[in-house]
Amino acid sequence: MNAADTAWIMTATALVLFMTLPGLALFYGGLVRSRNVLSVFMHCYAIACLMSVLWFFVGYSIAFGSGTSGFWGGFDKLGLNGITADSLSGTLPEILFFAFQMTFAIITPALIVGAYVERVGFGFVMLFSGLWMLICYAPVVHWVWGGGFLADGGIFGDTGVRDFAGGIVVHETAGLAALIIAFFLGPRKNNYTPPHNPGFVMIGAAMLWVGWFGFNGGSQLAADGGAAMAITVTHISAATASLSWALWERVKFGKSSMVGIVTGTIAGLASITPASGFVGPWEALIIGAVAGVLCQEAVVFIRNKAKIDDTLDVFAVHGVGGIFGTIMIAFFGAGTWVAQIGSLAIVGIYTTVVTVVLVYICKAITPLRVSEEVETTGLDLAVHGERAYELTS
Repeated sequence: MNAADTAWIMTATALVLFMTLPGLALFYGGLVRSRNVLSVFMHCYAIACLMSVLWFFVGYSIAFGSGTSGFWGGFDKLGLNGITADSLSGTLPEILFFAFQMTFAIITPALIVGAYVERVGFGFVMLFSGLWMLICYAPVVHWVWGGGFLADGGIFGDTGVRDFAGGIVVHETAGLAALIIAFFLGPRKNNYTPPHNPGFVMIGAAMLWVGWFGFNGGSQLAADGGAAMAITVTHISAATASLSWALWERVKFGKSSMVGIVTGTIAGLASITPASGFVGPWEALIIGAVAGVLCQEAVVFIRNKAKIDDTLDVFAVHGVGGIFGTIMIAFFGAGTWVAQIGSLAIVGIYTTVVTVVLVYICKAITPLRVSEEVETTGLDLAVHGERAYELTS
């Protein structure tokens, strides 16, 4: 065990949990109507709790068990079987590696929340999120990070897919699932209303930015120069994407919005995530500059052309950003085109099929969408019996 590595990953674990609670909750909560803010908080909080328990019981074993099939890790580590305080994973206590990866298993289904807020049934959220994490997310983790068939020595030969911190594993999977659920749900009543609390949005985005240092820097799994470089390129991409998003807004609309610039931040963070262990500052600058414009145009396309009410633009920002960053790894020569594009296609198809099947299964058990009356009243009061604000919007 290396004490420095252990201390850093303990810190990174806290930072990644901080991204969901309270970062993502505030970011998403500020973007919805005032009558639905507590429901967003509830979704993020409850998902964090449920994913933690499921990851302990079976998710970690599926992702990082010792199975040799290449498709899943098996059940040998169910309930952390055989793992003690002295067990090691590289230079880290394995129990710490478990906890660090658990925070990723928390935030990935939590990202999907942004697609269905203001109209989804709470029972559906919990049932779908739990099943999706175990059947979609955990196997993909094994394929890419657990020595599975997409990693080095797999179907793409000695050089497998390069995904440092989750462009495919986190952002592509969550983005596609979000788009599919939004399609099945249909649009909100009076959709595209202004955010009720832009201040929450800014605070949440800032927390996500800080937490992302643990997300990307922690993925080095060591306290070394690689972690420092990952943090640095993460920051540069986020800052550049913020500016390019704001500038593009100014060009198109004559004004740069606060919600826009912080959304650009998230686009830059999502885009650099897969590449953060493979590129330097100049490459990060390019990735961020393109991401701010690319993801903004993706928002316009999904809303206005595809007519899908992905409420908080999960696919356009996270999905498109993660896919773009994964491709840029090959563009900058840090990975092969075949492995990067091939893995995106394989994971994309798998995620789509699993998500569609789970939507049908879950909505047969519990309602997918709340009634029109509940949607009008607001999920806070109608579903959770609480209200944060007077019903002014």
